[in-house]
Amino acid sequence: MPDVTKTAAVATEDAIAPPSAAGPAPQKPDKARSLWGDAWQDLRRNPYFLVAAVLISFLLIITAVPSLFTSASPTVGDLVHHYLGKPELGSVGSEGWLGYDGQGRSVYARLIHGTRASVIVGICVTLIVTIVGGITGMIAGYFGGVTDAILSRITDIFFGIPFLLGAMVVLQSFTERTVWVVVFALAFLGWTQITRVMRGAVITIKQADYVQAAKALGAGTTRILFRHILPNAMAPVIVVATISLGGYISAEATLSYLGLGLSSPIVSWGVDISTGVQQIRTAQHILLYPSIMLSITVLAFIMLGEAVRNALDPKLR
Repeated sequence: MPDVTKTAAVATEDAIAPPSAAGPAPQKPDKARSLWGDAWQDLRRNPYFLVAAVLISFLLIITAVPSLFTSASPTVGDLVHHYLGKPELGSVGSEGWLGYDGQGRSVYARLIHGTRASVIVGICVTLIVTIVGGITGMIAGYFGGVTDAILSRITDIFFGIPFLLGAMVVLQSFTERTVWVVVFALAFLGWTQITRVMRGAVITIKQADYVQAAKALGAGTTRILFRHILPNAMAPVIVVATISLGGYISAEATLSYLGLGLSSPIVSWGVDISTGVQQIRTAQHILLYPSIMLSITVLAFIMLGEAVRNALDPKLR
């Protein structure tokens, strides 16, 4: 007969053995990721986002430290180089390898230093319209009723003003048009789109169960708006703001080209494009290089906005 005592002991040892001895350990369930976590994972695999991120990082470095790329002055020239467009032999990387303008100033130096004005205008206008439009749209969408009606009608009035035409009128009222004046003119009319996007998102989100639960628990209006509604309503606002940033840079260049935006001695791509148009038959390089730089910058921000939109929209994923 088999030894019953030994068999029972072996069975007991198997029952209390650690999982590694009895077999493979059970796998832990993956930690649930949020919308932002999923979006980041998608962005890291998106080639458009990677290209846009590299270009924008490069532009931000130029904006912050232009002296890393050129030591030449963008406002001081030598008439010996009057409209010299042919790169000097052996001068690649120096101040003259893109030629000179009518006052003998380095086109390359003006291209580098002109990045600062354009990028600052685009970023500052985007921040202002996002804050103003986001708060206005959040208040209108959450409270509704008379508050929504008044704010929506004000938004419609500003939305009905042509953007560039309104900016021209605003800028005409200033005798000195600095970077901050241009920022104010563009932000004064640019907040309406963000307001509409935020209002629609808040109207949808305020009906969610977690918002109703927060109200039932006695949470205040400020806490509900900034703790529960705002984080969940920011996704479409970020997409619109990112895409609009390139548009604001283009608008600044357009106003400067028309002589209503930035003007000399401020260095701007729009100013150089305006100067280059006057010499398009004899000195095409003055127009060509700032136009290329402006197009690349606007394209980079549009690509970034499209990549963010695809990442944050579950239907597109």
